[in-house]
Amino acid sequence: MAKLPTDISGRELRAALERVGFVFRRQKGSHMVLRRDDPYARAVIPDHKQIRAGTLRSILVEAGLSTEQLLKLLGRS
Repeated sequence: MAKLPTDISGRELRAALERVGFVFRRQKGSHMVLRRDDPYARAVIPDHKQIRAGTLRSILVEAGLSTEQLLKLLGRS
């Protein structure tokens, strides 16, 4: 099992999710809301310089992605 990255920013995560079909919908304060229609999923991403591990794990569950898939999207595999 791959280790969860600890140095990822909210904008990097947003770009990675957009590569798998998520679309930026809106932003309120420091939270960006992305949505995918097929299969339906919604992810709320904090626009921070570094996302905490627990928050990132929760976002991956919402998005239906594994750590390995995220690393491939980030080009770190």
